[in-house]
Amino acid sequence: MTGMRNSFFGWRVVGATFIVGVFAWGINFYGPPIFLEILHTSRGWPVPLVSAAITTHFLLGAVVVANLATLHQRFGIASITRAGALLTAVGVLGWAFAEEPWQLFLATPISGAGWAMTGGAALNAMVAPWFHRRRPAALSMAFNGASMGGVIFSPLWVTLIATFGFPTAAILVAVSVVAVLWLLAGSYIDRSPAEMGLVPDGDIADWPPLSAKRAQAPADAAPLARAWQDRRTMTLATAATLALFAQIGLVTHLFSLLVPILGTAAAGATMGAATGCAILGRTLLGMVLGPTADRRLVAAANVSVQAVGSIVLLSAGSSLPMVLLGCALFGLGLGNVTSLPPLIAQTEFRPADVARVVALVTAISQAGYAFAPAAFGLLRSLSGTMGFTSSPDSAPLLFVAAAIIQLAAAGAALLGRRPAPKGKAALIA
Repeated sequence: MTGMRNSFFGWRVVGATFIVGVFAWGINFYGPPIFLEILHTSRGWPVPLVSAAITTHFLLGAVVVANLATLHQRFGIASITRAGALLTAVGVLGWAFAEEPWQLFLATPISGAGWAMTGGAALNAMVAPWFHRRRPAALSMAFNGASMGGVIFSPLWVTLIATFGFPTAAILVAVSVVAVLWLLAGSYIDRSPAEMGLVPDGDIADWPPLSAKRAQAPADAAPLARAWQDRRTMTLATAATLALFAQIGLVTHLFSLLVPILGTAAAGATMGAATGCAILGRTLLGMVLGPTADRRLVAAANVSVQAVGSIVLLSAGSSLPMVLLGCALFGLGLGNVTSLPPLIAQTEFRPADVARVVALVTAISQAGYAFAPAAFGLLRSLSGTMGFTSSPDSAPLLFVAAAIIQLAAAGAALLGRRPAPKGKAALIA
């Protein structure tokens, strides 16, 4: 049994998905904050304008996410992943080679589509067919690639741009993402358990009790008729939107706020370390999240830890230990914000509805958090810090807003809770 599980092909798919996450987040999520600082300092483009371009990047990506399940059904996950790699490459080249600010808005639809096709909903679609019972651990490992993208790419972007310039750095990254994701899509992602004669989780195919339990879980879930009127969907979407709004708003501006204290290289390394904390937080969660755990309560606790981190950053001033502590607390919850919604959906909806719910929640949250870079840019302006000579204590509205929004996200998650059915392992998936 142990040997069979160790060689289960699903874990290879998880490994491939991990690498997709590294590139997707490293380029399309952790890249824009670096681009913001580079384009402002090297070309003199206003912070609000570049922030608006980042908002457009995420907003237009939300349109694609809303239709991702349909695209997967029509063209296949592997083909859409390859398309996402190509669009990501073209998009990042557009950011790097833009000679006028308006040209950024030609690149953002392309980069946004690439982000949508390789982001959170895409990773869930790659992993979900292979795991039911062990999906929390599998998704935790896969989404750790997203955090590793920050660990690797935050300092890597800084180094490449400093060494070769933004255009050459973008070319190197663009070629890499296409080559790697194209290979992974054909070798691992373009497979399914059924066509390989396998059963999810690597279980024995003629193991009726486990198969029956998985097919029925969650046993008492109500059918999803009108998603927009379903309390479970709307509270989950609201919690995810608020949490990501605060998270992305801070991530977009935090790098440039750290530069005056730490310097460019150290600020990039600190951003990488914060996402390293995200790996730790997500790994611990994957290990301890049992089948009967209240996942909404866990989600509320996760964003509450981030709120504490925002408050620490608010009071940090130029104190290096406090800045690092705030970044660490913020980082601990960074990864779980994206990986928990699919796990919550898994426990609250019938298996036939999960993919639709995850895509809808992801699209709603991305459409919402798309406005975070611009909104936090405005708050930064209101704090009197239009340039990059600031530190966290000179942009207090950013951290106050982040803490309030994070606590609101915790409240939204808790609003959707329901008592666990007695005598049933309703949360086993």
